[in-house]
Amino acid sequence: MTLAPWDYLFTAFNDVLFPDLFNAIWISSLVGIVAIVILYNVRTRQLRRHQPYLDLYEWLLWTSITLFFLLLVYAVFHFDFIFTAVSLPIGLGILAWVRFVRFPPELARYQQQLAKARFYSKQKFAHPESTIRPKRARRRRG
Repeated sequence: MTLAPWDYLFTAFNDVLFPDLFNAIWISSLVGIVAIVILYNVRTRQLRRHQPYLDLYEWLLWTSITLFFLLLVYAVFHFDFIFTAVSLPIGLGILAWVRFVRFPPELARYQQQLAKARFYSKQKFAHPESTIRPKRARRRRG
């Protein structure tokens, strides 16, 4: 370390000045993009009938792609390190907000809705005769 810590914020983000961070950030960004796309495809196929979960995974997908792609652009074009230092905590904070603040109330409401639907379905078909159509009284022709 030859510069003051705040002077590193305005130097190019490359593997010469940041040998310990540069490769770790661009490789993890590339792995993150691939992982989030795979996760999104798998989970949306599993939860295709549950709209709140689809919304959650879509938010996570686009937020992650934006963050990781920005970090890749910063690494490829050697932006100043301040862009990386600011984007990383903001992006991770948004991901945490989406997962732990924005969607849990909506998911809880949806779980209650599903529980009510299961309860009423059980009540409706609780008795064996409820699934059997009653016979109509036959009329005799006279």
